[in-house]
Amino acid sequence: MKPHLIIFGILIAGFIIYNLFFAVSDDRMNTLINIVYASILFGYISFVAFTVLRKMKK
Repeated sequence: MKPHLIIFGILIAGFIIYNLFFAVSDDRMNTLINIVYASILFGYISFVAFTVLRKMKK
């Protein structure tokens, strides 16, 4: 479980760093990038939850 939390922390840190330092000047493109990145984050959260539930079932 610990590697999943480390990867999630890295993804969150990448999201914050992108929004603070590397944001695209075009607002529409920046919004698109943020939506895609947030979708990846939520997808990873669901993967971790599925993994935890599968381990609890065994």
